[in-house]
Amino acid sequence: MKHIFIGGAWPYANGSLHLGRLASLLPGDVLARYFRSKGEKVLYVSGSDCHGTPVAVQAGQEGIEPGEFAGRYHEEFAACFEKMGFSYDLYTRTDRPAHHATAQELFLRLLERGYLYPKTVLQTYCETDRRFLPDRYVEGICPVCGKRARGDQCDDCQTLLEPSELKERICKLCGNAPVERPTEHYYLALSRFQEELSRYAGQAEGWRDNAGKITKRYLEEGLQDRAATRDLAWGVDVPLPGFEDKKIYVWIEAVSGYLSASKQWAAQSGERWEPFWVEGEGEMTSYYVHGKDNVPFHTLIWPAILLGAGGLHLPDRILSCEHLTLEGRKFSTSRNWAVWVPDLLARYEPDSIRYFLIANGPEHRDADFSWREFIHSHNGELLGAFGNFVQRTLAFVHKSFDGSIPEGELPARWKTSLEELYRSTGNLIEAGRLKEALEGVFAFVRKANKYFDEQKPWLQIKDNREACGVTLHNCVQIIANLSSLLMPFIPFSCRRIQEFLSLPEPEWQIVLVPAGRKLTALALLFERIESSRIAEETERLLAKLT
Repeated sequence: MKHIFIGGAWPYANGSLHLGRLASLLPGDVLARYFRSKGEKVLYVSGSDCHGTPVAVQAGQEGIEPGEFAGRYHEEFAACFEKMGFSYDLYTRTDRPAHHATAQELFLRLLERGYLYPKTVLQTYCETDRRFLPDRYVEGICPVCGKRARGDQCDDCQTLLEPSELKERICKLCGNAPVERPTEHYYLALSRFQEELSRYAGQAEGWRDNAGKITKRYLEEGLQDRAATRDLAWGVDVPLPGFEDKKIYVWIEAVSGYLSASKQWAAQSGERWEPFWVEGEGEMTSYYVHGKDNVPFHTLIWPAILLGAGGLHLPDRILSCEHLTLEGRKFSTSRNWAVWVPDLLARYEPDSIRYFLIANGPEHRDADFSWREFIHSHNGELLGAFGNFVQRTLAFVHKSFDGSIPEGELPARWKTSLEELYRSTGNLIEAGRLKEALEGVFAFVRKANKYFDEQKPWLQIKDNREACGVTLHNCVQIIANLSSLLMPFIPFSCRRIQEFLSLPEPEWQIVLVPAGRKLTALALLFERIESSRIAEETERLLAKLT
């Protein structure tokens, strides 16, 4: 049995989740559900990133503590993920003592092994606000691409930056030009890992193309040492005397959450975290699931921390999504050009959302969410193809065979096709090619619909009841296996099918339902969404635009 670690990126707890963020996280749950059905030991973790100045500033504006402010969004995130069917083994938050302890342990381990060193530097200071500015609160012109950028990273070209590198710098809080003042910080000697990380990235398999290209560019430019502490009031304390007014920088502390969450899960469950992390503990594979903008933190910085700490398993598979746009335009939370997940879940079923984001999501290239395509996807594919096949088969069994599965034996050609579908779908999921995997299963759904139409059970029941029973028996077997194959993608509707057929927990292999078994009461898997909703949702979106 393999140990499979799946780390989902940690959403920042300073605002609601929008659909673009959800699209980048959903593949983690597909992986977790698949590997569990295959019988592997899975640990799937994530949490809310609760530290940083944006949280502290917004909390101060509301007159509440940063933890209370972050907690509001943490609870919202957790509720959204539960409604969406995310099967985390643990969803936690970074402002918990367990996380602080692990982040501090890693910090001290890096210091002990010589990978952290003190350095007095000039840091950006706002004389108007009387505070050192976190990097992302310094804005200006990117020296590489010339676009607007933050002081830690350019979102357009993904370059990691220092505030001093920006042109035409301003303070995001007040809009005035900041100055620079000396302060002492610890730096991570990232440059010392250049050779080892180059070798690691060069041998990597299972990384999406964007991860490979972005990582290669950083390595070719040469890795630069980066500050590991900052002058902040809210975050993880630096565990050293003389640094009481400083915190561990969020970019080194937040990625440590993968390890801290694993340890927290172990403490709460009585399981061991080591088989998922410690080299030599057995066969393990780790997946990291996130958006394109987080690539260097998962392919360079986190591996450097793990190498520096020693003995810990590096990321194996990097599933980094491209960007999702909305009606052809980039998401803009400041202008409210977004589809917010709590709002979406209030009006639509989670499987409809999950299906669209896998079948039409930004897996290998930018993708667009439009209300027209979302509603047509639901009506045409989920309802029209899959739901229709399930509904007409099981309704026919209820009507003509008193709800009992008729006698029959699934022909060898169908068994062979299903065995091949399990194999090919599993291989594609493990490779992170979820869109192809889903397409393959739905091609089989269309094949099953064609079989039903060709057999014409509505005529067979009049001329040859036994032949009609065989047709329906075969269709029930196909439905049972489709519910297992599609469980990682659309779990809610697949669970209902398994209830209709009284099936056990799905396994990644052919399942056969015995003749004579009684179906439970049926209900529609999916309901049609009226096309008038397209205009309604578009108007709603435009009305909120600021």
